[in-house]
Amino acid sequence: MPSTRTETDSFGPIDVPLDALWGAQTARSLHFFAIGEQRMPLPVIHALAWVKWAAAIVNGELNLLDADKSQAIADAAQRVAAGEFDAAFPLSVWQTGSGTQSNMNVNEVVAHLAGPHIHPNDDVNLGQSSNDVFPSAMHIAVALHAKSSLQPALADLRNTLSAKATAFSDLLKIGRTHLQDATPITLGQELGGYEAQLALCANSMEHALLAVYRLALGGTAVGTGINTHPEFGARVVAKLTKQLDLPLAQADNLFAALAGHEALVAFHASLKMLAIALTKMANDLRLMGSGPRAGLGELQLPQNEPGSSIMPGKVNPTQIEALTMVCAQVMGHDAAIGFAASQGHFELNVYKPLIILDTLDSMRLLTDAMRSFTRHCLLGLTANTARMEELLQRSLMLVTALTPHIGYDRAARIAKLAHDSGGTLRDAAWALEAISTEQFDAWVDPARMAGQPARSPHDG
Repeated sequence: MPSTRTETDSFGPIDVPLDALWGAQTARSLHFFAIGEQRMPLPVIHALAWVKWAAAIVNGELNLLDADKSQAIADAAQRVAAGEFDAAFPLSVWQTGSGTQSNMNVNEVVAHLAGPHIHPNDDVNLGQSSNDVFPSAMHIAVALHAKSSLQPALADLRNTLSAKATAFSDLLKIGRTHLQDATPITLGQELGGYEAQLALCANSMEHALLAVYRLALGGTAVGTGINTHPEFGARVVAKLTKQLDLPLAQADNLFAALAGHEALVAFHASLKMLAIALTKMANDLRLMGSGPRAGLGELQLPQNEPGSSIMPGKVNPTQIEALTMVCAQVMGHDAAIGFAASQGHFELNVYKPLIILDTLDSMRLLTDAMRSFTRHCLLGLTANTARMEELLQRSLMLVTALTPHIGYDRAARIAKLAHDSGGTLRDAAWALEAISTEQFDAWVDPARMAGQPARSPHDG
């Protein structure tokens, strides 16, 4: 029994595996682009299939396809979009820069599923070009992932931070600038600062998505809309908007939508911004949780697994390490995307597969890492209040509270004496006869310095 069948395209006949759903152009791509192990991301394939679904319906409504063909293509495309035939999309992401091979892979599979009377170019690809369909699929894939996964993961992280900030709102600790002691702060204020940074990231992402919702459909080869009905693009976008529950619209300028990818550059910049904020937060928690006995030891990180193969009992900040490695990868992706997006020669950017590969990878990594960090680190985070109080009372920067009363120079002499002698600020102030102990206790109140209700610095 033969293991292959013969398919034909404009280049002639070619053997295709007998049970393959794809056709000649996919087979050629498998031969000519056997590069690496990275496949075209399935979210792009599914988005392409949704475009084929909407296009088939619109072409039927415009009487460009007969009703039977329109329905057959739409039904087949919807099954592909649902992930029923994911194994039929084996192409490397390292292919032509317009994504033509993957567009044709989808066209061929949909045509095969729809029936022998369906042509992948004349019917499935009717009114379309890879040059407008592929960037539209890129945007759809990003928008769907942002809505279903990335934004909810970020919202959950922010909500957990807010809850922790409230729970720790009255826990005083020493603040730090330049990695040196500074004036007091509450742990709640510190965590609230992280949440505010992430809120800026969320707002940036939402704003960037406004441009991502604009699709290149209707531009066909170079942006002029050649070989397509003048109503095709807008009507296909309308179908997708309703089906996918996304605020999609046709791009205002189809030439720009094919030639440039500023929308995804800006969106990924918001992901880089998120990676930066997450790294800062994670590193702070890593340092505050360092120890448990030879570090700062202000926080107790959840103990999820053994940390060493040689040191019994050692536990490491593994969730933080995973999160920050993801953030480093995202920052690297941003550099690659920026360069790739600059390669828009004349009417077409030809680095599209790289741009969407790295964008979706950043989104998936950030989504998973934030969920893991929230679930396995942040939720179980506790405060070592005794250690925080110890470091607070030993800090020389409480002397800042004396400055309005005795001036900067006299306060500095108190701090220097305390540092040199290893004693307390209170004892140094008494030794220098700068102020009375009663004045010191009245003026040096860590809670008041942190903007909280006053308390004695010796309260537990």
